[in-house]
Amino acid sequence: MTRPAAAPSSGRPHVFVLDGDSPVPDSLRGAVLALGNFDGVHRGHAELAHVAVAMAAKQGREAAAFTFEPHPRSVFSPEQPVFRLTPPDVKGELLAQAGLKQSFVLPFDRAIAAVSAESFVDDLLLERLGVGGLVCGYDFHFGKGRAGSPEMLQARAGARGVPVTVVPPYSWAGEPVSSTLIRTALEAGDVGRAAEFLGRPWFVRGEIAHGDKRGRDLGYPTANMHLARDCRLKFGIYAVRMKVDGIWRDGVASFGSRPTFDDGAPRLETFLFDFAGDLYGKIVDVALIAWLRGEEKFDSLEALIMQMDKDSARARAILAQTPPFLP
Repeated sequence: MTRPAAAPSSGRPHVFVLDGDSPVPDSLRGAVLALGNFDGVHRGHAELAHVAVAMAAKQGREAAAFTFEPHPRSVFSPEQPVFRLTPPDVKGELLAQAGLKQSFVLPFDRAIAAVSAESFVDDLLLERLGVGGLVCGYDFHFGKGRAGSPEMLQARAGARGVPVTVVPPYSWAGEPVSSTLIRTALEAGDVGRAAEFLGRPWFVRGEIAHGDKRGRDLGYPTANMHLARDCRLKFGIYAVRMKVDGIWRDGVASFGSRPTFDDGAPRLETFLFDFAGDLYGKIVDVALIAWLRGEEKFDSLEALIMQMDKDSARARAILAQTPPFLP
């Protein structure tokens, strides 16, 4: 199957956190739910959204996502947190663009992990949420010891008259799409490959912070961001686009530890072309469009500036041939 990622949907996401005994909104009781972690909200996740929206429309119900935060692997192995492709706020926005404008978020901890698969289906999905239908991927597992499977979900919910659709592996360019595949591409610096399977460029969101101001002296003032501790994007130089006040602007960015200067904590430093303005304190998105080269240590500032000139020229040329990114 090669259906493209779902087209962006209008409207902002509405997220309902299922902590304690918080009431379920009447408008969403009986909704058709797409179940999953949805990290990245890639093409395969968009297919789940498409199926859930179609099932909901057929039944005259609402469609919503059901997901978990934090990622279960971060709970079980906090010393080795999973490389998150999308933080919670971004995930909600991307799910809304895929057609699931409303989401249930179940706070995941060891107590939730100890809930049996039977109780997860009977008490949470069927009783508390009163679901009208369920959609999950072929590899969705849940409940204590991950004992719950798509087949068990079909049998248990089906016995109560609730339809369950299991979506088979979704392939793009001949490969099954997965969050793991996308993480692997980003760890190799292959942001183009990651974008193919995401259905859009991968982007990060963060606040522009004050740096050491070296870029100004070099003729390349940069906007600096500290990315999440779990980010394992390959160190290097990238052609990028930054969303500033709703407008995407072209630029070039370095992600790494600045070996020419201090080998410090990793950060993303972005130079925007033809831009003058104060970005400090702004929350921005930076989309990684193309890999240019690996991080290097230079013997002199002159050699560094010459390479930065080449990087900027190459980034401009690539971005001039790249369609606008307008999520």
